Amino acid sequence: MANNTGHVAVFAFPFGSHPLPLFNLVLKLSHAAPNLSFSFISTQSSTQTLISKSPHNNINFISYNAHAPPPHQSLEMVNLFLQQATPQNLQKPIDMAVQQTNHRVTCIIADAFVLPSFLVAQNLSVPWIPVWAPLSSSLSAHFYTDIIRHNYNNSCSSLDFLPGLNMVRVEDLPEDVINGGENETLFSKTLASLGRVLPHAEAVVMNYFEELDPPMFVSDMRSKLKSMLYVGFLTLKLPLPPLPPSETDSTGCLSWLDTQGLRSVAYVSFGTVVTPPEKEIVAVAEALEESGFPFLWSLKEHAKKLLPEGFVERTKSKGKVVPWCPQSEVLGHGSVGVFVTHCGCNSVFESISNGVPMICRPFFGDQGMVGRMVEDVWKIGMRVENGIVLSKDWLVNGLNAIMVGEEGKKMRENAQILKKKIMDAASPGGKAPRHFTSLLQLILSFSHHC
Repeated sequence: MANNTGHVAVFAFPFGSHPLPLFNLVLKLSHAAPNLSFSFISTQSSTQTLISKSPHNNINFISYNAHAPPPHQSLEMVNLFLQQATPQNLQKPIDMAVQQTNHRVTCIIADAFVLPSFLVAQNLSVPWIPVWAPLSSSLSAHFYTDIIRHNYNNSCSSLDFLPGLNMVRVEDLPEDVINGGENETLFSKTLASLGRVLPHAEAVVMNYFEELDPPMFVSDMRSKLKSMLYVGFLTLKLPLPPLPPSETDSTGCLSWLDTQGLRSVAYVSFGTVVTPPEKEIVAVAEALEESGFPFLWSLKEHAKKLLPEGFVERTKSKGKVVPWCPQSEVLGHGSVGVFVTHCGCNSVFESISNGVPMICRPFFGDQGMVGRMVEDVWKIGMRVENGIVLSKDWLVNGLNAIMVGEEGKKMRENAQILKKKIMDAASPGGKAPRHFTSLLQLILSFSHHC
């Protein structure tokens, strides 16, 4: 077997938006180190769209075993995937990767949610480097799960005992952090194990900028981990490229935005995973119609039937409803003044990178924490409080506050400050490129030992 090159096996968590940042990291590494081989391991359905984005011939795609579930979004499917992701089953795609590349694996990179990959790395006596894709500071919750559950059971909702997270409340946390005892699932057990396993990692890679994190949180995590590397937003290339010519956008969204005034449009999208309840879709439609602001709404085709009767026709002079749009380009267009979002990390990162304030309606996972950061830490938007249904009146007030109010003016100023902060961090010589270089050198050092 040839041993003149390093071979990095990469385990993806094939659900939601998790595969994309991990794959983009692999793309960057493969470009920077063309002599390294990479084997990207995920379900076949989750890699279909990624394969077309891979111009590098040193990336090999391997599927999890045939019994791995499709990337359905239900918690039941996540638990089934984790049930099957045993070290023995994860070894099978490793063996396939070795056979196809003729190089033994010298390092394992994995989405941190694929925790059994640590045991595979141990069995192979190779370093393990997990990637943390959710909101950076949500990692703290998995180191302090027992204390959080104890306090929650005693009706204490403040998280001021977590370093740097005094603004966050227990209700903002993912349910799988709070749920213990008889409510515990395999997924919540996996998350609760992170605090015990991650300190053994050679490094933990953060899909984030250190400049956005509370310094006390960073210090606390660095005291627990061997190394924590902030490589920036992995779903974006910063600085952002210029907008493409509007006529190249087949959805017509950019051309439509060209006809609108500066910062006049409300852009609405709740992501690709969750469809809001019918009552909330109706509330959004009624709020957009009543507020009178121009709007662009990315709404999945099957959800359009939930809109109030006649809504699209009545608002066609002011609004545009599409099943999909090029979100990064839309948020970079000067006519967009606010983003109504579900607070998915990738969406929020795009909004921050373009300096656009947000109105947040979190649904699950780390979205509650992200919304809290948007409203109370970064002060670049507002959010629906936990357990409150999004209403027409609340959204009308929010749109008015951000689009024409003094509150919105301050949010836009804060958003521009935040944007500059990450642009500086992403620039040559900034912390994110330096941390990426450290990661690359770390991986290369392992390949030299083979």
